[in-house]
Amino acid sequence: MSENIDSSTAPRLIGKPASVVSRLFESKQLGWAGFAIAVIFPFLVANNYAMNIATTAVIFILLASGLNIVVGYCGLLDLGYIAFMAVGAYTAGIVSKAWELPILFTIPAVLLMTVLAGLIIGAPTLRLRSDYLAIVTLGFGEIIRLTANNLTITGGPSGIYGIPGVELFGLDLSSPVMFYFFCVVVVSLLVLGSARLGKSRLGRAWRFVREDEDAAEAMGIHTYKVKLAAYIFGAMWGGMGGMLFAAHLSAISPQSFVFLQSALVLMAVVLGGMGNTRGVVVGAVVISLLPEFLRDMGNLRYVIFGVVLIAVMVLRPQGFWPARAYEPEKGEPNKHGPDMDDGGSGPGAHGRKRSRREHKKVTTSGQESFGRETSSQERGENA
Repeated sequence: MSENIDSSTAPRLIGKPASVVSRLFESKQLGWAGFAIAVIFPFLVANNYAMNIATTAVIFILLASGLNIVVGYCGLLDLGYIAFMAVGAYTAGIVSKAWELPILFTIPAVLLMTVLAGLIIGAPTLRLRSDYLAIVTLGFGEIIRLTANNLTITGGPSGIYGIPGVELFGLDLSSPVMFYFFCVVVVSLLVLGSARLGKSRLGRAWRFVREDEDAAEAMGIHTYKVKLAAYIFGAMWGGMGGMLFAAHLSAISPQSFVFLQSALVLMAVVLGGMGNTRGVVVGAVVISLLPEFLRDMGNLRYVIFGVVLIAVMVLRPQGFWPARAYEPEKGEPNKHGPDMDDGGSGPGAHGRKRSRREHKKVTTSGQESFGRETSSQERGENA
């Protein structure tokens, strides 16, 4: 089992979905349904408070999907993920303020800086495992916050103010509703990209490393490069979340990137179900909206929030929506792909047909041989 994260305490579902409800939860149409709900929401409640909470929840979904690449797919415990969000937010704020650029023009700089940050922290530390990697990432998060707190270019403890909003093709998207729609579109595309990454060849390598890093390395997977790729992709997702965060609040300060934020993002991934993008989205929505629903209870809401989280972890340790560990086996009938019964017409079809002919030939030869032996025995008994 992986030494990065002990997944034995969080059992996953194995095999095809058996019940109707399970197949419904695995339906590809649920993503479109969630997108439709997000688009319809401003038509139901459009006041500034609701838009502010909803936009924060959407950005939180982006952060959780980025951390899911690192923790859920690859099994690397990252306790300082909010540092990448800080790098993205400060890069967007500094570049847009210094050169008076629209904030969307800072995206290349944001991606470049977050990739560099991922390389700087990931290259020397990803050879570590388990608790050692968690401690290093925790230190990285605190170093970024303290650096931003003491540099002049980052505004020191006061941070950066007056960050411009989003403008696209001359259209001002700074209003709460329009910025919410912009965030929904951007975050949906990035969440979809995260899900596609998880199903790609690189995603399968990440899962292999998560389950057993030594076995993956023995099978020829360059585990260091695979883990570094996960770290860089996670950093890019976090940087984009920071850019949206800076554009949303128009002001950032070091107090926005404390360890508690990293813990909440990690909690959303674990609570939703590590490795499952849909579960992570549900977990992020619950973590971001539940304290707001309990706001009328004052400080008691944090106690209730903690009790609810503990109860969920005790009653459902695998998360709300755990990943289903299932890979179609070779030779298994597949209704959606090339039919394995007739060998298909793909590149491997000729080899499969030849294998079946050889198997049939061997089987037929074995039956004939068995028949000859039986006849010989019968003749001997008769004699």
